[in-house]
Amino acid sequence: MRFALMTKDKPGALQVRKDNRAAHLAYIEETGVVEMAGPVLDDDGQMCGSLIVLEVADMTAAQEWAENDPYAMAGLFEDVTLRAWNKVIG
Repeated sequence: MRFALMTKDKPGALQVRKDNRAAHLAYIEETGVVEMAGPVLDDDGQMCGSLIVLEVADMTAAQEWAENDPYAMAGLFEDVTLRAWNKVIG
């Protein structure tokens, strides 16, 4: 089952994102459940959030993945939305 994880960084947290980026990318690689992902950009082209599509068994697995993401553990996010998602195009 697919889930869309949409996050918004806390204001002024770009350095937190940069400091934890390598660990976040390693986590994505190690877990093997991310179908696609990328940062959301602000009007200046700076990273300010994330959009991640997970392929996991259920909402519980998606929540566990999201909670263990190094970005989340570093306190980067102001807002997190996790929804079941159905791929139609692409």
